Formats: sequence, structure tokens, C-alpha cells
Amino acid sequence: MANDDFQGKVVQSKKRPLSYILFDSFNYVLFALFTLICAYPFYYVIINSISANDISARGEVLWYPVGVHFRNYVSVTQLNGLLRSAGISVARTVIGTTGTCMGCSFLGFMFTQEKMWHRKFWYRFVVATMYFSAGIIPHYITMKTLGLTNTFWIYVVPAIVQPYNIILIKTYIENTPKELQEAAEVDGAGITKVFFSIMLPLIKPILATIAIFAAVGQWNAFQDTLIYITDSKLNTLQFTLYQYINQAASLARMVEANNGDLSVLGNSAVQQTATSVRMTVAVVVVLPILFVYPIFQRFFVKGIMIGAVKG
Repeated sequence: MANDDFQGKVVQSKKRPLSYILFDSFNYVLFALFTLICAYPFYYVIINSISANDISARGEVLWYPVGVHFRNYVSVTQLNGLLRSAGISVARTVIGTTGTCMGCSFLGFMFTQEKMWHRKFWYRFVVATMYFSAGIIPHYITMKTLGLTNTFWIYVVPAIVQPYNIILIKTYIENTPKELQEAAEVDGAGITKVFFSIMLPLIKPILATIAIFAAVGQWNAFQDTLIYITDSKLNTLQFTLYQYINQAASLARMVEANNGDLSVLGNSAVQQTATSVRMTVAVVVVLPILFVYPIFQRFFVKGIMIGAVKG
């Protein structure tokens, strides 16, 4: 009996107060509502891209698709230059992200080496560029002088050195055991060998974090195309989207004219409209980067938090 009474008291003592339960319930509801607010714009674009075009154009598709069809995606992929622009965006994202990760990680590593010539000066010089900028015109003149304008490398080279990413990597490396580098140097390893063989495997979490930043930035960028590119063959998918949205009404007529399927032209549910073009192209552009984030998400919190607290 005494044992049963003791266990009953233990169970009773573990019961949470009503105020705690109410507070947790409020938090769950609040964050669920916040999640819905964040996710709904993506959901809205997707359901409108697969709904009957005439109903979507009238703004009547709000919570679920109506008259589902996928002809919009077939039609939009036939727009001139879309596939080529997609290839440019994929190439700049892959190459640009790789260049950013390698450049920032090597500089971040070098700024932790006390034997680097004037290390503190160069580190402060790089960080200062976060706060001061010459502006678009001097930047354009610099890129033109370097011969980068109207070339693919205008998307890659300026993004290799990014001060904020360098700070993250430097802080991360400073929290790794120095004995590993010292042991490698005793065995005769140089700076390059230490970086590629010792440091790169250790800093994978922060590299994944940097990769997310860089990939999203490269995929979503369109202003550099607007400023530095005049050759339409180098247009990115985002810039093409920008053009399509501005010309959505005329593009809708162009798509219908180019398809040549006279049997469906009389069906208002599948006839292209400005709204259908906008929604469909937006989905085509957004979905790829949405699939990238979950791959690296498990590294994100670890990479961004390590080094934030000393001790």
C-alpha cells in the first residue's frame, strides 16, 4: 500500500499545471497560424496554375483547385527561351554556389592563421565592405574593365567573396580543435593540405549553411542580368520570369497562337490568360529551390549556431 501511495504521488507530481498546458496550446495554435500564413501564397499560386484558366482569371480560386488541368505547364515550356534560361540558372547556381563555398571557406580558414601576412588588416578590410559600397555605376565600370559584362562569369566571380559568409566560417573554425592542424603540420602538411584534408571535412555543417544562402541567392537573382547582360542567350530564368510577368497578356495570346491546337481554343477553361502565365511560370521558377532547402535544412541550425556561444 505504501509503495502504491508513493507511485501515485510521483505520477501526480508529474502532472503539468493547467497554465502550462494552456500556454503550450496557445503557442501551437499561434505557430500553426503563422505557418499557414507563410505557406498559403505558395499554395495559392500552385492551385491557380492547375485550375481552369477562366475561373482563375476571375479570382475565384482561393482554397482548392477548380477544373484541374496541366495544359498550362505544357504551354509555358514552349515559350521562347525558357529552357535555355533554365539551363543558365542551373549552371550559375551550381557553379556560383561551389565558388562561394570554396572561396569563403578558404578565406575564413586563412583568417584564423596567425602566420598570415597582415591577417588582421585584411580581415577588417574584407569586413568593411559589408558597410561601404561605391554604388552601381562604379561597380559596373569595374566589371566592364575586368571584361565580365555580357559573359556568364559575371554571375559567378563577384559572388566568390562574401564577407558575412567568411565571418561565419571563421567563427566556426575557431571553435574546432587546433590540435588537429598542429598534428597535421608536424607530419609535414602545408596550408593547402591542412585546408582540404582536415578543415573541409570538419566544417561541413557551416558549408551546408553557406550553400543554402548562396544557392537561393543565385537562383533568385535577376538584377545582375538586367544591369550587365545584353545578350538574350545569357538571360536567367528569373529575368525571363520578370519579362514574362510584365508581358503576361501578350504572352498568353502568343502561347495560344503557337500551340496550333484549334480543338481547344474554344474552351475558355484551358485558354491561356495573363493570370495563368504568371502563376505557371512562378511555380516553374520557385519549385526547384524549394526542393534544395530540405536537403540542407538539417545542417542549417547546427551550422548557424556553432560558434555563437563561447565557452
